[in-house]
Amino acid sequence: MAECKVCESEVDQLVTVKVAGKSKKMCEDCADRAREAAEIAEESESVVQGMMGFKGRR
Repeated sequence: MAECKVCESEVDQLVTVKVAGKSKKMCEDCADRAREAAEIAEESESVVQGMMGFKGRR
């Protein structure tokens, strides 16, 4: 059994996910939460840039 480094629970299989440019191995539940958090951060950044009138590329 593999152990998730994020939630420290034993799972059958670990999934590799890129978080903040680094690949991390975690369980499927933690991977879903990490993907969701990344999507929210990206949308939030887009909204803030829109409010500030930023027209460049990132």
